[in-house]
Amino acid sequence: MEVRSNKLGDIRKFYTSLLMEVYDKSEAEKLLLILLEAYSGYSRANIIAFPDKTVSESELLKIHFGVKDLCNQKPVQYILGETEFYGMKFKVNPGVLIPRPETEELVDLIIQENNSETGLRVLDIGTGSGCIAVTLAKNLPGSKVIAIDISREALDLARENAILNNAGVEYIQMDILSSNEKAFHKPFDLIVSNPPYVRESERKEMKSNVLDYEPKRALFVPDEDPLLFYRAISGFIRLHLNKKGRVYCEINQYLGEEITRLFESDGLINTVIEKDMYKNDRFLIATK
Repeated sequence: MEVRSNKLGDIRKFYTSLLMEVYDKSEAEKLLLILLEAYSGYSRANIIAFPDKTVSESELLKIHFGVKDLCNQKPVQYILGETEFYGMKFKVNPGVLIPRPETEELVDLIIQENNSETGLRVLDIGTGSGCIAVTLAKNLPGSKVIAIDISREALDLARENAILNNAGVEYIQMDILSSNEKAFHKPFDLIVSNPPYVRESERKEMKSNVLDYEPKRALFVPDEDPLLFYRAISGFIRLHLNKKGRVYCEINQYLGEEITRLFESDGLINTVIEKDMYKNDRFLIATK
């Protein structure tokens, strides 16, 4: 069975039916529109409004293989090699996590609370695609943003994203789990992190499009030591955060109390946990 023609209407009908074997109807339609817009050159509005418009054979081939990947539950962001975050385009690949809406919420919270300050020194721990660092560099006036990650592949991609979005960010390869007292000579005003925080036992709650394609090193922590990265971050903060500096972390919704106690034991005060759009405890904010 093949698509009847190169017309957008026929393409949408045929490939939506294929995708509905894996996704519900609304999700199938949404994903197909994303592919069609990327590969056909038409806007989503035109795709819907003008079903008799056609695509070339090469464009149809890209759509076909894109749908095939979607049927294998490969994330559409990895298929296209890009995603949107805070109104900007970011390149992504399977070496980095796909930025989440919750992380956009975290970044917006940081910007709203700090955009009246100028010349802030900001550190992003575990930068991945660089979405947090780049967005803060673009939205905090006169800020000096440094981003660290253990992965050379992630740092290479993050540098591309800084160039793509005309943002000044300094990238450094570093393992936060083995950082030392001499890591940085000047302290920071803000330290931000979205570290790995999903316990291994929580794998069963996750969908295969995440488990099969996104980097496990950036997602999971051992059940027997779920605060592994927060403990390292807390110790790092003790050495590298300015007096009255602030820390912002994305957290596991089930571990807010434990992380709060850990940070407060290292001298942080005014600890607050904020909920995300799904009403889950997701963001921890504290002051030195």
